[in-house]
Amino acid sequence: MIRTARSGDVSIAYEEFGRPDGEPLLLIIGLSFQMVWWPEDFCEQLAERGFHVVRFDNRDSGLSSRCAGTRYTAQDMASDALAVMDDLGWESAHVAGASLGSAIAQVVAITAPRRVRSLTCIMSGGVGGAWNTLRVLRFGTLAKLMTRRHSPDREGQIQAQMDVIQAMSSPHHPFEAEWTRRAAATAADRGGLDNAAMQRQFAAGRTTGDLTTRLRGLDMPVLVVHGEDDPLIRPRASRDIASAIRGARLVVYPAMGHEIPRHLYGTLADRIRAIARVGQP
Repeated sequence: MIRTARSGDVSIAYEEFGRPDGEPLLLIIGLSFQMVWWPEDFCEQLAERGFHVVRFDNRDSGLSSRCAGTRYTAQDMASDALAVMDDLGWESAHVAGASLGSAIAQVVAITAPRRVRSLTCIMSGGVGGAWNTLRVLRFGTLAKLMTRRHSPDREGQIQAQMDVIQAMSSPHHPFEAEWTRRAAATAADRGGLDNAAMQRQFAAGRTTGDLTTRLRGLDMPVLVVHGEDDPLIRPRASRDIASAIRGARLVVYPAMGHEIPRHLYGTLADRIRAIARVGQP
């Protein structure tokens, strides 16, 4: 069942997995993607490990409010995440973010540290501001994606998302075309890809600036995850984050791209479970 939280004038759609009395775990998705791209099977595996899992659509995507004609920041998007927690009655939660969602999760941890029990950063863009972006992005993949054209109808929306996911996936495991098509169809029916919204989210992500110094002040269990085959962001980005945070645990998986592949669902769920236990009595 889809629920909504209010974040100022913005409505944020979210969905729950697992028992309400489980440990709260908030999942934050990345640039222009909807919560459906957190695979349900992965969410269920997290729930089986004792988490009350919540995934949500960032503003400007899916069933959440669209923000045409307005500017917003990474802090605004972090406030949306906190608004979801407020709506659930969570004083604190374990927080995991992927890609842009990782940057938003870092802002949540920096600005509201008492509300974050543990932090997991997956395939993050790193730290260091605009200059560091030039160091860690693989622009060839971006260029290829930007030159592809698709029809504006539903089938075109589905194919566009499938092409993006396949381009982001590791070539060292089978591409899950059937699951990807189902998720892409669901996303298309919930608004699909919106290039203008993607540009607004990208601009919001750039407002984080250099987080290095602020990350050094974090005092919570932190897991940093990257794929060795990530075609979009070099693994050094996650190594930079792990180096900036005292005690952070870094894992770089082979046969993982800019994605969470099925063969790693259980392994990654175990890692998130383990980092959540750090510091508990």
